Amino acid sequence: MGDKENLKYEASKTDKRKQSLYFPEAMLQEIKEEAARLDRSLSWIVQRAWKIARPDLRKLPSVNEIPDDETDG
Repeated sequence: MGDKENLKYEASKTDKRKQSLYFPEAMLQEIKEEAARLDRSLSWIVQRAWKIARPDLRKLPSVNEIPDDETDG
């Protein structure tokens, strides 16, 4: 990895920009309850859930991989 790529990688690991995410009320309440139970932040819960779910999500077909006859509409 070159110096430029390494700097970009390091910056992405420490990037703390604010990002808004929107969840259904019931889901948000569950996330809040889990955060309280685990004494963790909402951000930590969502980040951990993403890390755990990522392998399964990668198995889902992309929109371009779904045949036309299987799409809604």
